[in-house]
Amino acid sequence: MRAWRVAVPGPITTHPLRAVDEPVPEPTTGELLVRVLACGVCRTDLHVAEGDLAVHRPHVVPGHEVVGEIVGGDLGSHRIGDRVGVPWLRSTCGHCRYCRRGHENLCPASLYTGWDADGGYAEYTTVPRDYALPLPSGYTAEELAPLLCAGIIGYRSLLRAELPDGGVLGLYGFGGSAHITAQVALAGGARVHVMTRGEQAQRLALELGASSAQGAYDEPPEHLDSAILFAPVGDLVPTALSALGSGGTLAIAGIHLTDVPQLNYQRHLFRERQIRSVTSNTRDDAHAFLGFAARHRIHVTTTPYPLARADRALTDLAAGRFPGAAVLVA
Repeated sequence: MRAWRVAVPGPITTHPLRAVDEPVPEPTTGELLVRVLACGVCRTDLHVAEGDLAVHRPHVVPGHEVVGEIVGGDLGSHRIGDRVGVPWLRSTCGHCRYCRRGHENLCPASLYTGWDADGGYAEYTTVPRDYALPLPSGYTAEELAPLLCAGIIGYRSLLRAELPDGGVLGLYGFGGSAHITAQVALAGGARVHVMTRGEQAQRLALELGASSAQGAYDEPPEHLDSAILFAPVGDLVPTALSALGSGGTLAIAGIHLTDVPQLNYQRHLFRERQIRSVTSNTRDDAHAFLGFAARHRIHVTTTPYPLARADRALTDLAAGRFPGAAVLVA
C-alpha cells in the first residue's frame, strides 16, 4: 500500500514526510483493519511532522481523522463493509483513577492515532474496535473526516469554555475546528465573534452566521462571555483574556502552544476570568458531538487533496492557504 511517514521531524519546508510503499498492516487482537476513504489534515499532524510534539513512534504515519470501511480484523459486533471513524484517541487503560471517573482523556497510559500508532495518511490503517466511532448518515466521507477531531475537540473546547445560554463567544483562529464549533454554538443561540488572519477565513465566518469577523489581535465589538483559542499562538492569550467580560473563560484548544507572554493580573485575570486547557477528548464527547451532527446538518468546508499530495496539504495548512479543513481522499 501507499503511505506517508515522518522521516525526520522538522520544518514543513524541509519535507519531513516521505512517501513509501509497504505491506497492508496486520490487525492484532481486538483491532479492525479499515480501508481509508478519507483522512482529515489536522494541525496536530503538522505538529507531529515538524517535531513540535515529541516523537512517540519513530517514522509514524500521521492522520487521525479517518473515515474507513472495515475490510477485516477482529470484528466483534462490527461487520465487513461497515463505515467507521478512526479518531485521535486510540486507547486508554480503563482502570486508572481518571478512567474510573469518566475522564479517560487524562489517562496517563492513553495512546493516540498518528502519534503512538500509524494513522490515516495511507491506503489502510487499523483501529481498536472499542475506539472505532459510528458515523452519522447524510455526509460524504470527505465531510465526515474533519468531524472526527476538529469537530470533536471543538465540541469539548466549547464545554470547557462554559458558554452560558445565549452568551457571546469569541473564536481566535478560524480553521477546520473553529468553523465547525461556530455552528454548534450558533445552533445553541450564541452570538459568535471571530478573530482570525486571512480574508478567506473571515468571509467564511460571516457566511456561517458569525456576528463579526476581524483580525486576530483586534477587539471584538462587545465583551465576550467565553472564548476559545484555536490558533497555536501564545501571544493571543492576553489578547483573548482582555476581551472577556467578568467571569469569562478562555479555553485553549490546541495540543501545542507557543510561549505565553507575561500576564497582568488586574488586566487579564481579575474579576474571576479564567484560563482552561483542553486535553484530547473522551469517547462520550465523541458520541455526543456525532449525535449532534446527526441531528443538525453541519456545513463542513473542505479542500480535497489526493493521498499523493499529502505533503502539499500540510504545507498549505501551515501557510493558511485554504478555508475550513483539508482532506485527503481516496
